[in-house]
Amino acid sequence: MSRYLGNIQTGRLEWIGLRPERKAPMRAVKQALAIADRGLQGDRRMLGSKGAARQITIISDEFIRSIAVNLGREFISPDLLRRNLVVSGFNLNALRYQHIQIGEAVFQLTAKCHPCSRMDSTLGEGGLAAMLGYGGMCANIIESGKIQCGDAVVYLPPGTYQDRQMSLC
Repeated sequence: MSRYLGNIQTGRLEWIGLRPERKAPMRAVKQALAIADRGLQGDRRMLGSKGAARQITIISDEFIRSIAVNLGREFISPDLLRRNLVVSGFNLNALRYQHIQIGEAVFQLTAKCHPCSRMDSTLGEGGLAAMLGYGGMCANIIESGKIQCGDAVVYLPPGTYQDRQMSLC
């Protein structure tokens, strides 16, 4: 699949959200520190097991707009969807299992992030169904660094990240 990704556009980080604890409201921030194998500083996932499979969650602005259309709304606030990052400008699903760089940090997109049953109570009846296929991706943080709203989201083709690591040795 990666052979088809050579022309992936550079995207943009639009929004960052942190959950200080389970079921707590999301807290929007302008910047955050992504810590390798852990999560975003200030997010509850930092307290979980090192190397957990779901260190952060990412959704695209384009997916959020599709969810809004599916629900007959003009707008949905990103904090309602409980994802950590909102990006725009590229097909997020095309980058599953690939590396991306946002600001100083490097991430590997791992699995689709399926909506939970809480979306019906949060978004109203049909909320979960409206999100199916549009839930975004889970990602692991491979390299720590600061991220901030407005940062470019850059696809790192296979070998790019590994080559960069070898040059640092």
